[in-house]
Amino acid sequence: MNEPLLEFRDFGFKYNAQSQPTLYDINLTVRRGEKVLIAGPSGCGKSTLAHCVNGLIPFAYRGEITGSVRVNGRETRDLSLFEISRTVGTVLQDSDGQFIGLTVAEDIAFALENDCVGEPALHDRVRRAAQIVDIESHLLHAPSDLSGGQKQRVALAGVMVDDVDLLLFDEPLANLDPATGKAAIELIDDIQKETGAAVVIIEHRLEDVLHRDVDRVVLMREGRIIADMSPDRLLAGGLLTENGIREPLYVTALKYAGVDITSDLHPHSIRTLTLSEEEKERVRAWFRAAPPSPPKPERPVLLDARDIRFSYDNGRPALDGVSVQVERGELMAIVGRNGAGKSTFSKVVCGFETQQEGTIAFLGAEDWAGLSIKERADHVGYVMQNPNQMISKTMIADEVGLGLRTRGVPEEEIARRVEDTLRICGLRPFRKWPVSALSFGQKKRVTIASILALEPEMIILDEPTAGQDWRHYTDIMEFLRELNRRGVTVVMITHDMHLMLEYAERAVVFSDGEVIADDTSAAVLTDREVIRRANLRETSLYDLALLCGIGDGRAFVQRFIDYEREARA
Repeated sequence: MNEPLLEFRDFGFKYNAQSQPTLYDINLTVRRGEKVLIAGPSGCGKSTLAHCVNGLIPFAYRGEITGSVRVNGRETRDLSLFEISRTVGTVLQDSDGQFIGLTVAEDIAFALENDCVGEPALHDRVRRAAQIVDIESHLLHAPSDLSGGQKQRVALAGVMVDDVDLLLFDEPLANLDPATGKAAIELIDDIQKETGAAVVIIEHRLEDVLHRDVDRVVLMREGRIIADMSPDRLLAGGLLTENGIREPLYVTALKYAGVDITSDLHPHSIRTLTLSEEEKERVRAWFRAAPPSPPKPERPVLLDARDIRFSYDNGRPALDGVSVQVERGELMAIVGRNGAGKSTFSKVVCGFETQQEGTIAFLGAEDWAGLSIKERADHVGYVMQNPNQMISKTMIADEVGLGLRTRGVPEEEIARRVEDTLRICGLRPFRKWPVSALSFGQKKRVTIASILALEPEMIILDEPTAGQDWRHYTDIMEFLRELNRRGVTVVMITHDMHLMLEYAERAVVFSDGEVIADDTSAAVLTDREVIRRANLRETSLYDLALLCGIGDGRAFVQRFIDYEREARA
């Protein structure tokens, strides 16, 4: 535990294509057996720091290096990328970008084949790695056939098979449903304990990562490390919210109730939280003082999907009699496990896929079956989960304005709408940048901006906040709320339970191609049967209610939602 495995000393880095450094004066040590979480707002340098750890800097991304970074006591600039990979294993945010083999077994074996490991040792090590990550039953499957959580397990097995000393995870939760994300954190923790490897996790979803203990949290801002401390100490201060990172919901609720958050409360997890009877009474008093929730307004139906059935070529029903009504002017969420049919439903609505049975009516029209994708896009905008599948222009401003130009909008109007949208989405400083220079999260914002600029009547967003820090998450969602107040209907497909609680008036829950619930967010996230079937995760607010002796957990969660909305207003 005391032996340094990774050491940054007065380290700085400037990309050749940029005028200013991305990293300044980095001093960081990670020892064997440690688990370290690196957090910070988008663009703070987290990904660049990761590239310095795994050798992509300086071997793939060129630039000017100052100071020192050592892995296993040796300067990375004196090692080859291959040599670094023997010590550092990286699991990327986008698992699809990490696959090499045509089957799971081939992909896991890739590093061993490069090392010329012979049979039967190769098969034994592949099977052992697959057992550790619980993917052994899928060894003959193609990676493309797996769910998001399964893909991540394969990627993890592919780096573990080489017995690396340090495991580096770049936003491992970004594309996972809540229960799978919880399982991923548990898996990472179990592997760290079994192998003794050091673990570095880069992630925005702090509360989810802290489901299992971490030794330290490293907080970054503008290319510098501004904090390196235990989770309890960090949560007891105000650094997280000041720097665009969302604190756990139960911590926010305690603050609303007037409870002073100190490290003595062990606030890093709801499992370890220690409250006095006086502090519990403060929470109960705050709950009792809640005004009644306002009645839900009555709205006309905008989109009416009835008995939608759709199967892909494999014959398995992706949508099995789905009926969903979307009301004009509402802001709603569609949630459920990976592969439940959420994205397929949105593709059918937009015309990317055609249902085998059922009808879709919009604005009172009998059926949308005869409308083209373009005709539907005049009314419904769709933002895909993977930004790389939407981007077609080199420069950011051109990409955001592309849809307007294809519709013949005058250039003056295009310039105004592009500028306004870029500013709201936090992209105005990059308006003259090429898209290729952006991070995954920044590309996501570009695709959202390109659809928002078209001002559709209804917008469907597939994981709108994936890869976003809390500040940009809040900027995007507040912009969507403002659009919603002006009459734009917003539908969000999301794995982010925080987003659902904070912003969605209503949640439609998918499981195995069916709708299993349609209720308020508070009702969904306090229904254990729905949570189990849909791979959701019970909100920590419910656990806080139980801890404080509040019997009606659903009402407590709704109290928090209403209070949050009042505070924002």
